[in-house]
This record gives sequence, structure tokens and C-alpha cells, in this order.
Amino acid sequence: MARAALGLSVKKLAVAARVAPQTIVRFERGEKIRPSTVTSLRQVLEAAGVEFTNGRKPGVRLSIR
Repeated sequence: MARAALGLSVKKLAVAARVAPQTIVRFERGEKIRPSTVTSLRQVLEAAGVEFTNGRKPGVRLSIR
């Protein structure tokens, strides 16, 4: 959802996070990937303006800058 909100392609996110595009696909399917890879993806998405939420309504939203 975060990638789509930013309009990032799988390939662009993969390049930015320094992972293989197939890793992004696997993650989006709900398959397990390394915790360090999840951290890399999160850092790239947050730097691009995504805010991960939790609590009553888990999800993502775009930060207004």
C-alpha cells in the first residue's frame, strides 16, 4: 500500500532499498523476508513521505511536508 501511495514501481523501490525486485514481490505477497530487508524498505518509504501507523487503525498515510 505504501509503495502504491507513492507511485513507486517495484523496480524503483528495489533499487532504492538495494534489494532484488523479486524480494519486493515476495514481501507484498506476504512471504517472509529478512528483518533487515524490512527495515531497509521501511527506511526508504519513510524517507519518501510515508508514515506507518498502528493502534486502532494499522496502515500507512502520506506525511504532509
